[in-house]
Order: sequence, then C-alpha cells, then structure tokens
Amino acid sequence: MRFNAKDLASLARRPSGCFDKEGKLKICRVVGDEKLIEPRERWCRLKGNLLFLMKNKSSEASEVVILERCWIVEFRSKTDVSIVLKFQSGEADLYLEAASKPDCESWAVALGEANSEGLQNKIQQLRRLIMEIKEERSSDEARQFLPSSQVDSLGEPQFTSIQRIANEPKLEFSLACKDLVAATRDRKLNTFIQVSVVHPAEHILTRYTSTEIVEGTRDPLFLTGVTFPPEYPIYEETKIKLTVYDVKDKPQDTVRTSVLPDHKEPRADVGRSFLGCTTFRVGDLIKSKEQQLTLTLRTSDGGKTVGTIEVNLVKMGELEDGETDHITTDAQDQKCALVRECTATEGVSGKDNLPSLNAVLKNPICKLYRFPTSDNKWMRIREQMAETTLSFHVPKELINLHIKEDMRRNQELKDLGELAPHWDNMRKSVIAHCDQMLSMYQDTLAELGKHTGSSFKSSCSKGEKTLEFIPINLHLQRMHVHSPRLKDALYDVITVGAPAAHFQGFKNGGLRKLLSKFEAERRNTGYQCIYYSPENTAKAKEVLSNINHLQPLISSHADLLLNSASQHSPDSLKNSLKMLSEKTELFVHAFKDQLVRSALLALYTARPGCVLKKPAVPRNSAEEGDDLQHQGHPSQIKRQDSIPHHSEYDEEEWDRVWANVGKSLNCVIAMVDRLLEKDNISNIKEGENDPSAADCKVLHTGGDWYEQLYPLVITLKDCMGEVVTRAKQSMAFVLLQELACGLPQCLMLTLRRDIVFSQALAGLVCGFIIKLHTGLHDQGFLQQLHTVGLLVQYEGLLSTYSEEAGMLEDMAVGISDLQKVMFKVIEAKSEDFLPVITGRREHYVIEVQLPAKMFELLPQEIKEGKLLRMYPVLFNVGINEQQTLAERFGDTTLQENINQENLELLKEYYKLFTEKMPPDCLPHFQEQNDLKGLLENLHQNIQAKKRKNVEIMWLAATICRKLNGVRFTCCKSAKDRTSMSVTLEQCSILRDEHQLHKDFFIRALDCMRREGCRIENVLKNVKCRKYAFNMIQLMAFPKYYRPPEGTYGKADT
Repeated sequence: MRFNAKDLASLARRPSGCFDKEGKLKICRVVGDEKLIEPRERWCRLKGNLLFLMKNKSSEASEVVILERCWIVEFRSKTDVSIVLKFQSGEADLYLEAASKPDCESWAVALGEANSEGLQNKIQQLRRLIMEIKEERSSDEARQFLPSSQVDSLGEPQFTSIQRIANEPKLEFSLACKDLVAATRDRKLNTFIQVSVVHPAEHILTRYTSTEIVEGTRDPLFLTGVTFPPEYPIYEETKIKLTVYDVKDKPQDTVRTSVLPDHKEPRADVGRSFLGCTTFRVGDLIKSKEQQLTLTLRTSDGGKTVGTIEVNLVKMGELEDGETDHITTDAQDQKCALVRECTATEGVSGKDNLPSLNAVLKNPICKLYRFPTSDNKWMRIREQMAETTLSFHVPKELINLHIKEDMRRNQELKDLGELAPHWDNMRKSVIAHCDQMLSMYQDTLAELGKHTGSSFKSSCSKGEKTLEFIPINLHLQRMHVHSPRLKDALYDVITVGAPAAHFQGFKNGGLRKLLSKFEAERRNTGYQCIYYSPENTAKAKEVLSNINHLQPLISSHADLLLNSASQHSPDSLKNSLKMLSEKTELFVHAFKDQLVRSALLALYTARPGCVLKKPAVPRNSAEEGDDLQHQGHPSQIKRQDSIPHHSEYDEEEWDRVWANVGKSLNCVIAMVDRLLEKDNISNIKEGENDPSAADCKVLHTGGDWYEQLYPLVITLKDCMGEVVTRAKQSMAFVLLQELACGLPQCLMLTLRRDIVFSQALAGLVCGFIIKLHTGLHDQGFLQQLHTVGLLVQYEGLLSTYSEEAGMLEDMAVGISDLQKVMFKVIEAKSEDFLPVITGRREHYVIEVQLPAKMFELLPQEIKEGKLLRMYPVLFNVGINEQQTLAERFGDTTLQENINQENLELLKEYYKLFTEKMPPDCLPHFQEQNDLKGLLENLHQNIQAKKRKNVEIMWLAATICRKLNGVRFTCCKSAKDRTSMSVTLEQCSILRDEHQLHKDFFIRALDCMRREGCRIENVLKNVKCRKYAFNMIQLMAFPKYYRPPEGTYGKADT
C-alpha cells in the first residue's frame, strides 16, 4: 500500500483538537509474552485508522501504525494497564502501556473502534436507527389522518392473544447474562439491558423499559425484570429486542438517563458502550418447554458473539424451585434483588371488590421483586402505588357542604329580626364578610370543577391557590408478600403531604399557635360583643344542626300519623306514633341546655328599646365614650357570665314554650290510646251482634279519628314552630358574637382550618375504603370496627424549624379534627361507588358504598347503619438538617407535646380495645403482652427526648398494624423523606415477619429506593428520577434514611 510521506507528516502535525485521541503511552514490540526491548515513552495520536508514534508532542512522527486486520488483547500483567495489538500479517505485536487503568481502557475502546470494520458497524447501526425513526414518523403521520375506526383496525389486527388470569399482567420475564465479552480481559463490566418492543402490525421499534445496572461481573443476574400490563397490546407474534450496554460511570449514567422523557432513546454519549443485542418472539418464550430461552448476544453487524442472555418466564404466586446460594456467591457486587414493573391493580380479597376499588384507585404502578429468605428460599414481593380519585372528589364534596352551611348561617343571621343599632351594624358587617368568604368558596369549587387529567396534586403545585383544598401527592403504597412457608400478607400505607395551608404561608405559625393566640385575644380583649367559649359556640352549632335535622322529620311523622288516622289503620297508627314520639323526645332533649336560656336573655337585651333596670358596671372614660356612640349596646353583657337578669324579661316563658311541646305530644299520645281502646271495644260488641254493622262503624269512625287528632297535631306543630323560632334566633345570636369578636381573623382561621381538614379528610377516606376492602373477610376486624372503632396512625417527618414548624401545627390540628368524622357503610344502588359526605363542620358522616356481594359480608350492626368512629393519632420525628438546627439552636417542644398528647390517645384506644374485644381477636403473633410492652417502650422513648429518635415511629407503626389500624406517612410533599421511610418500613417488615435474609436487607432497601415505586413517585412529581437531597443534607439523616448513590441530587421539590 502506497502512502504520501509528506501528507502523513502534515497530518501528524495538526493541532490537538483534530485527533480522535492522543496521549502518552509506553510502546515496544513483543513476540509471544516476551518484550524485544524495554518499552519507551511515546506521544501517540489517533486519527481514523492511523496511529502516529512520536518522541514528544512537538516532534515529527517516527512511526505510523495502520489499524487494519488487527485486534486487541490484554497483556497478562499484575498492573492491568497494558494491551497488545496483534496483526494478521504475522509481524511483531505492538505492546502499549498506559499510565492508569482507566486510561488503558479508554485507549482499548478507541483503538478497537478505529479500523474500517468498526466504522462499517457504526454506519450500519446509524442506518438502522434512521430507518426506525422514519418508520415511526410515517406511522404517526398515517394515524393522524386516518379515521378512528381505521386506526383501531390498524392497531388491533388478528394476532394470537396471550392467555392470562383476569387483572394479571399479560407477560412477565426476568433476565440474566453469561460470558459477556469486555474490551479487555480483566475488565469488570457494569451492564444493563434496554428492552424494546417490535409491534407486529406496524413493525416499529419502541423502547419499553430498562433493567438496573449490575456492577462488576460478566455474568450478571439482572435483578429488574419486565412486565406488560393487562391493557398492553402484546401478542405471540410480538418481538422483543434486548440490547446490552456497558456503563463506565454508574452514578452519572443513572442521573443523566433518568431525566429523559418517556419512550425516548438515551443519548449515546452518557459514558456507556454497546456490547450486543438479540431478538425473540413472545410466542417462542411462552411455548418453550422450560419456559426459558437462551439467546446469543451479537454485535450490531451480527458477526461477533459477545455472550448469551437467558429469558425466564415468571408468574407471580408460583414458588420458585432451587436454592439462592448462587446469588450470594456469584454476584456479591449486585445491589438489589429481582424487580419487574407493571401497571395492574391487584388485591388479595378476590375479584368481587375490583369495581369499587377501581372507582377509587387510578394509574397504578407495580414493581415485583424476589428476595432470598434466611433458609435460602425465594419470596416474591409485589409493590404497588396508585393515586386516588378521592384527592379531588372529597374536597369538592366538602366545599359544597361548606357553601350550603354558610348560606344557611347567613340566612339565620338575617332572620334574627330587628336589633338595636349597635347589634344591627355588627350583623351587617358580619354578613358582608361572610358573603365575601362564601364567594371565595364558590370560585374555588368552580375552578376544581374545571380540573381534568391527573387524579393527584403534585408537590410542585402545593402553593397554588385553586388547589389549596387538595391533598398533596396522595397515594396508596401497598406491599403484597408471597412467602414459601407463610401465608400471603398485604401491607398498606397511605402517603400524603402534610395537611397544611401552603398558599396562606407560615409566617405567623400554623393553626395550633394561631387558634390559641386568637382565643386568648378574644377572652382578654374588650370587644364590643359577648364572649362565648369555643365549647358553647360548638354547642350552638349542634343545636342548630339538630333543629334543621329533626323539625322536618317530626312534621313528616305527624303527617303520617294523620294519614293513618284517616285510613283507620290501627297498626299504622301505632308505628307512626312511635316514630313521632322518638323524634319529638330527641327534639325536646336538644334544648335542655343553659346556653339556650342565657342566649335568649342576651338576644332580648339586644332588641331595640330594651331598657335595663339594673345599673351598669362602672368603666373607664374610653368605654363610656364608646357607649355614647352605641347606645343600643348594654355594657353589662360584654361577657357571658355577666349577663344580668332583666326585670322585664320573664325567664320562665322559655320553659313554658319548651314544655308545651312535650305536653302537646302527651295529648296526641293520650288521644291515640283512647281511640284505639274505643275501637277495640266497639269492634268486639259490633262483631258479636252483626259483622256488617261493624264494617259500617269503621267507615263512620275513620273520619272521627282524623277529626279528633287533627287539632292536637296542629297544636304540636305550632308549639314546635315557636320553639324552633326562638331557639334558632338565640343560637344564631351566639354565632353572631363568635364572628363579630374576631373579624376578619375568625373567618380566615375558619378558611385555613377548612383547607387543612379537607386535605386530611381526603386521605382518611382513602385509607378507610382500602382498609375496609382488605378486611372484608376478617370477622375480628369487622367486629372491632363497629365495637371499638378504627385506629388511624399518622407518621410525621417534619422538622420543628422555620416553615415546617407551621406545617406541623396545621397538621396536628387537621388530624385532631378527624375525630369529628364518622363512617357509615351502605349498599350501592348504582355503579357509582364514590363516597357521599353529609353533615357540618363539627360533625361529618362519610357514607361508603359497597356492591351487594361485598355488603352481605358485613356484620348486621354495620349493615343496619351503625356509625363507625375514628381514632386519629400523630407521632412526629424530624429527621432532616433543619431538625438538627432545631435540636441544637431552636425548640423541639412542639414535637414533644404532640407525641405526648397522642400517646395518651393511643393508650385510650388500647384500653377501649381490651375492654370491648375478646382476647382471641388479635392474631396469634400479636399477643396483648406484646402490645403492652410496645406501648411501654413507646412511652419510654417519648420521655427520653433523644435526638431524631426514629424508634418512636417504628414502634408506633408496629402498634398500629397489630391493632388493625390504618397507616399514614407524611412529610412536606410525601416525595423524598416519605419514600425513605416507606421503603425502610417495607424492608423491616420483610426482615421481621417474613425472614428476609440478613445479608439482603440493605440490598432490598437500595433496590426499592432505586428501582421501586417511590422513584416513580418522584418522577410523577418533578419529572426527574432524583430524590431532592444533597450530600450535606444526608449527613444529618439517620443512617437507614439515606438513599443509594446516583438516586439523589438537585431537583425541585
């Protein structure tokens, strides 16, 4: 071959940027393993397939090596920094020694790709990629202009479907490679597999998923598998392409490839190199005798073999044969255990509950793992995460109730009648402010009605005003464990951002501080209104609620009584009277309170022209001047306990009005008894003489019954109406004082409390429905549910520093307010299984609808509509760097007080449980002595006041599970710290309850955090698979709350 020496010399002298690679190497010729001379240092420059050897960087090229018909092998030495170029021509081999192992590997790759054969391979690979892009683009363009019917027919040709179990993934398989070939013999590969799908109808290659990176082995057992969900269009004719890559820098590759959009090819320059690829048909895998394929991996040109890959068909629930010893011996450097991903919802309770669950859970993500047990058997774990439609449904229902309640309250204030100028001006001011707040609720509801798309609120949206009632990042986190020797188990945790008013901010603290401060100011400041305690205000709201509920019921039953009388039906008359008596007694009992009496007196003094006979209490000149401006305001009634007895006010009048209702009811009862008694005597006499005469008597006395009862029923209604009018006005006057005493702070606090409660309630409803579905076949749990109630345990990870202290205060009040919530289970009458919310701010009832088959499984007490109580408790332990600041320079009293208060609530629930439930209710491994010990241990840890004592959370979570409770885990956005806590809890359960091999605890933990559902949650929230931690932050975290390398970095939270 001829060369132009001048051109080669000119090429060698070009600037450094013109070469593919250059640097210092020690070079000599070798024969076999013997070096002919000692290696000499040379400056080497690679351009295309030419390697220039120079004495130094500025000298002329002393030799040119043409890199054709040669190959690279590793030189056997202890340093692993040298390679040898072997030539087909038989000339002496060229020994190349680099300064370091990475430099040697870099030269080996560059020289291996420098010849024309490598160039041809690159050209072929680029041509295939161009064709795939063209085909995909043309297919998309064709679909854009085709009618929908033709598009459907194009995507659904007559191919062989895969037989599967209902609601199970269509296809699952695991992957492993053997005898992979590296560029240098002793290099340890860091490999992963990219899985692509070739659809048989369009012949388009689509990237589907990738495995995790397995480090340091040429025989990797790929621990991430592949799952195709039930709705995925995959057939026996579908082809799967598997491409194996070698990654040089694992953390860098993890970060850089994780931020790519879905179904996009990663860039080729992310520090990885192509090893080989292969393709197989799905039908071949399914029909194979061993349900396993062993495929040959080849280079892109199809010529060189670089190893083999094993594809194993996997079915969840089937025990795997064989031991697991080969994993711990052959793959010591592998970081996690088998994971496969899918998007199918699953429950252990059977398929009957799927319709109602599917109405609540949306967009599920599923990962499957297999881990070894302590006796070297496999256990399978399916980890699921799903968002819920309740994130928006519950707040919209709640806001709608707030609007109705506030409109009713405004009308009651207007119906107070004529008031003195001071009180009338106060009423006008209150109504104006309330109307503004009502308008805001209506606008918020209208905006939520426009929302479409995702069923959850991302962490990036927590400060949006239109979404402030929506819980942050609410998801169900479920772990289904299938062990070799233990019964299948299901573990659920609801993950949600801490219920807090993020849009309103935390400059002045949260609800706990704001409510306490506001109440103190109301009590101690001289407002121009009457002070009523929060208990009395709540009582007034309860009285008004009872009035609005009972009055229409009593009127209805009174009408039914008259109807029964007109039909002369004794049995119907008795039943109607019984119902009327019960409701009227409840009505009368609702007013047995001193509050109504005192409020009536206060309202009387607020009427125009009211003149008090008793002298006023002396006050300072400022107060007297104020009274001159408000002559209608009596100074003596600034406080409830200072309300005077007015000489012209007849205090016994209310007692007489109130008692008249009972007297009227007694008259009705006496008349019914007399009518029935006369009817019995008359029937007996007439029947003995002439049966036909008895029939005539019935027709005659029917009118008499109605005529005799009618005036008594009208009197009862009139007396009840008088009581209702007076009671409504008096209670509305109490509410007027509450609102007037703190405008506008009172309404703003109500708004903030509504926002926080809305977020908390959405999570609670989700947790209750999931728990009810999973416990339908557990008679002990169902008995506990209606006898004692449901324990709801919240785990908080917020710090007590800066804004998070305000979030914790909001969260504490919101969770405490959940005690006002009762649940009721009803049979669904339609296909709409979403819950219905009724009630008012102080008392809500959530009606959960179940299909008929599921409803029949419930105890009779629940089927009859018994209200089910909730017992929410919150335990918080801050774990981040802000908590370190709070512990060293700030204050942790808030956290200590919350934990101590909720410990007492937990003890109270346990006491009720032991009193009302039989001893054999708990499962065999959850003995009462065990629970007593856990409670005592929890008490000691709370009293210890140890820094970042995460054992408090572990103990509280364990107690909750043993008491059949619902578990919640919360941090600011339920994304980062929550993910660390949930994955730690899952692995701890596997270790403590399911015999996870002790050597695999950290591997399982890293696997769930790197490849599991929680990293997908991060992606859903911030469009990036990185936990929002940095190295300095993680130094402050407890050991087991730190994510694996490559999974964290700078990201929006």
